[in-house]
Amino acid sequence: MIVDLPDTTTSKISKTLVKIREEGGAVALGRVLTLVISTTLGEEEEAIEAANDASREHPMRVIVISTSQGVDDASDSRIDAQIRVGGDAGASEVIVVRAYGDAASDQEGLVTGLLLPDAPVVAWWPGVPPANASKSPLGVIAQRRITDAASSSNPAQALVHVAQTYAPGDTDFAWTRLTLWRAQLAAVLDQPPYEPVTGVTVHGAADSPSTVLLAAWLQLQLEVDVNLEVTNKSHGSSGIQGVVLERASGKIELERTLVNVATLIQPNQPTHDISLPRRSLRDCLSEELRRLDPDDLFGDVIQSGLGQLGKVTPHLHTGTITAVKIDEETGVATA
Repeated sequence: MIVDLPDTTTSKISKTLVKIREEGGAVALGRVLTLVISTTLGEEEEAIEAANDASREHPMRVIVISTSQGVDDASDSRIDAQIRVGGDAGASEVIVVRAYGDAASDQEGLVTGLLLPDAPVVAWWPGVPPANASKSPLGVIAQRRITDAASSSNPAQALVHVAQTYAPGDTDFAWTRLTLWRAQLAAVLDQPPYEPVTGVTVHGAADSPSTVLLAAWLQLQLEVDVNLEVTNKSHGSSGIQGVVLERASGKIELERTLVNVATLIQPNQPTHDISLPRRSLRDCLSEELRRLDPDDLFGDVIQSGLGQLGKVTPHLHTGTITAVKIDEETGVATA
């Protein structure tokens, strides 16, 4: 069921929710959290679809605050809302708030009256994040704050910005997309021979912040220098392409040769094909909603691991890879 509320207020939205519950019982009260999604006008549906799928694992109230990135006409200041329940909202209830003009300037005020009582709040920016997630109007009311560096026009610089503004409770989907890779690499090193890793090479696409984070994690955990290589999409697949671990007995190679399949090559063992699919928004969101406490490992990797990587970011130049430094104050990459 979808209920449209043109030119409304948060008070009217809240009263309509109560009315729907009293008349039809369509809106349940057994929600475990409130997910607040901040998007731009016209870009809400992909995030809502992911939230609806994730709600089958985490029943929740989803509040979508949709505003324009441009300058609105102040004379057209209004709020249009839409309430989705039942089959149109998965196991959640979705409140879409489209704010125009001056009404879009107070996102915290738009959300406060719609939050579930005594339920934790998670804020998610599927697109361009605020300058400082933890200090933004939505970030200050949230226990967890989710961004996605891959959605930025400069993912490497966006990752550096996440490190500079990090606060406990922050996370990024660039880290969540590494879960399957980290699990597979940890499983390989848990098998004999238990030799120390003496060298690591990580390679992936230039637009993949996950590749940089994987290299930072490996360097932090294994305490060895990591060789980070990136290529243009024309020279390989997007995202993480492979990892090579060097030990005395030989090299361990985990290469994603197909979209959802990786090849594992180990000394004195047969070659294995391993399912290593690219993670969807639904998978990433569901994983992040499983924990509402700060992700300490992500904090260590983004702050310490990235620093140990030399505070450099991959730079593509006529097909060759060089390292460029990141200015700590501006976040700008320089040769």
